[in-house]
Amino acid sequence: MPEPSPTTKRRGRLLRIGAAFVVLLALAGYLTVQYLTGGTGAPGCKVVSGKGDGASYEFTPEQAVNAATIAAVGTGRGMPERAVTIALATALQESGLRNIRHGDRDSLGLFQQRPSQGWGTPKEIMDPTYAAGVFYEHLAKVPGYTRLPLTVAAQRVQRSGYPQAYAKHEPDATLLAAALTGRAAATLTCEGRPGANRTTGPDAVRAAVVRDFGRDFGRDFGRDVVQEAGAEVSGGSSPTPAATETSGGSGRTVTLPVPAGTGAAAARSVRQRGWQLAHWAVANASALHIARVSYAGREWTAGITDSTWRATGGQGTRGAEEDTGAVRIVTAR
Repeated sequence: MPEPSPTTKRRGRLLRIGAAFVVLLALAGYLTVQYLTGGTGAPGCKVVSGKGDGASYEFTPEQAVNAATIAAVGTGRGMPERAVTIALATALQESGLRNIRHGDRDSLGLFQQRPSQGWGTPKEIMDPTYAAGVFYEHLAKVPGYTRLPLTVAAQRVQRSGYPQAYAKHEPDATLLAAALTGRAAATLTCEGRPGANRTTGPDAVRAAVVRDFGRDFGRDFGRDVVQEAGAEVSGGSSPTPAATETSGGSGRTVTLPVPAGTGAAAARSVRQRGWQLAHWAVANASALHIARVSYAGREWTAGITDSTWRATGGQGTRGAEEDTGAVRIVTAR
């Protein structure tokens, strides 16, 4: 058998090197996806019970962002915490709180809603804010849904082939709802790994807040963030204080005032709305590269191993606890 020519050997070596390079790229891509979507090695999130009974639920940054959106849309519509619990349990069962582009037949998104069944266009359904809103729209039409078992209320909306499957998610959904509506203070943490990203920063934080809390954001939290983003107050109203932005070390601080609510929001205290916004910020920490969140004398910092909310310094505990007028969010840049 003739000896392979130098050219053939060189070509074979290049092919092996190229194949190895492709494998390395695929591995790097896989690890990146796992990191961003909550797989192995991703920064995790955790919610604990505010009752001190040891109950907890661990989830991924992707799930945290979607859960925070579902809660924000619900409270923005004046829906009670029970409605948020039902919505979260439904999304946990239908998609694992992931905004997936596949499902049974033409089912899509967080709630596996079907365009062919009148839930909206595929583009609309793949928008978590829209998907949550249309879920709540249908839930609100269910008579006495707050008094119904969760499986019954969810089934009246979803018409699932496995209605009892929602029940197993009720404990986790209850923990999430308590934190993400602000009733349970300082109970949601994420490891968070903020990094350099040109699309993030104060402007991205403001845009995301308005996106999730919607047009009722002005009613629930004041018009401050909307004004800061350039919107004007209509109807001849006098402007409210704008959200401020200041330099803070290597990042920038966005201060979001939390005024008293009106209408349906009046049933929730300033403190609850403030903790909802603070937990929302922590849930979005990895996505928006948020480094630190402070509220009501407590502070969460990304990258700390235990990811707990710590008491802030500089003032007495009593005074710090009474400082519920604003949430301060520090971005990585």
